[in-house]
Amino acid sequence: MENQTGWPDQLFDVLKNAEVRQVGYVPDAGHARLIERCKADNDIRDVVLSTEEEGVALAAGAWLGGQRAALLMQSSGVGNCINMLSLINTCRFPFLTFITMRGEWAEFNPWQVPMSQATEPVLTAIGVKCYRADRPEDVADTAQAAAELAFGGDFAVAVLLSQKLIGRKVWVK
Repeated sequence: MENQTGWPDQLFDVLKNAEVRQVGYVPDAGHARLIERCKADNDIRDVVLSTEEEGVALAAGAWLGGQRAALLMQSSGVGNCINMLSLINTCRFPFLTFITMRGEWAEFNPWQVPMSQATEPVLTAIGVKCYRADRPEDVADTAQAAAELAFGGDFAVAVLLSQKLIGRKVWVK
């Protein structure tokens, strides 16, 4: 991935300031720097998930245990956790997720496009408020606003990190 200077570190600082203590993720190149920072921090428990829907349960468990969590995933993973997101609506706990988008700008893989187009509409339909960051200078402020809404108002909030922001993914044979 190109274009990953600065904003992942700013996003990490937002998680720290929001007192997020658990971060769940399915490994993703778009979140590589942020995952690396979380793994290196002794105050954050990083949890590798086998599927994104486990991250919804992780966030619920963290909240019940008195901690805050965030889920890091790629837009293709949103389709894996839609049913589990109904848990948030029913139980009304805060949920914060950061989603790296595929299937947008300069995408080489046509399989990524349909879920990319569906990501924001399906999240909105299940009750998740969506914010979007397209430029590095927008990430920290957008993430901060999302964390405040999630943890201050017990909402489910997603920040969509655009493909132009995360950088062109290069196919290597």
